Amino acid sequence: MELTEAESSRASRIYWDSAAVEYLAEHGAFLGDDRFIWCPEGVDEEAAQLLGPVRGKRILEVGCGGAQCARWLAGQGADVVAFDISLEQLRVARQLDARTGTAVRTVAADATALPYADASFDIVCSAFGALPFVANVETALREIARTLRPGGLLVFSVTHPFRWTMPDDPTEAGLRINHSYFERTPYVELDDAEQPVYAEHHRTVGDWLRALTEAGFAVDDLLEPEWPASNTEIWGGWGPERGRYVPGTAIWSAHLGGS
Repeated sequence: MELTEAESSRASRIYWDSAAVEYLAEHGAFLGDDRFIWCPEGVDEEAAQLLGPVRGKRILEVGCGGAQCARWLAGQGADVVAFDISLEQLRVARQLDARTGTAVRTVAADATALPYADASFDIVCSAFGALPFVANVETALREIARTLRPGGLLVFSVTHPFRWTMPDDPTEAGLRINHSYFERTPYVELDDAEQPVYAEHHRTVGDWLRALTEAGFAVDDLLEPEWPASNTEIWGGWGPERGRYVPGTAIWSAHLGGS
């Protein structure tokens, strides 16, 4: 089924409000309280340095969840703020603030209407936050572009578009194509009243490239992390068996034109 932006936003708010505590319980040990983990493959910003030097930079985290990434950035000397659509996720963030002693400035907001002034940030980042869940990613990327300074950096991770073609099964049994790569109909879960309570949108690599370019970005890199032998974590459709053969995550790096 097709969804409007309002329906997608409502579904995301409902889902993450209900899942925030369970999500932390399931994945908190892997993510840490104040680490910057980009994806289930375990790409760690401390080693990967996809954002480059962050000390003194003003940074926005999009779809922050428990704000683990923003908390790590603050620990590196960045001036960081973050937002999420879910109040329950932000309550989790407050708990992690108390546990770590590092408080992150957060607000509740929608990625398609950012409550920040033009040219406010040097860097915008997102680890699976917001962008896979909005119906109109072009609007979200234009909002990000609006808040970035000329030449500013955007780095974000999303489900690899090829992953969309396969069942949500991380084992070798999941190594089969059962969806068209070119089918853009979102994945939607409904409640008993047939109302959307979870929505995730599929875009091809070309769709992402065009959306970024049209928003004013120049793409610098597309990282497709290989599954490391040391990572035995199972995370939904991600895991070591299938991860050896096909990419599960795409990490886009782009800069805003004008510099």
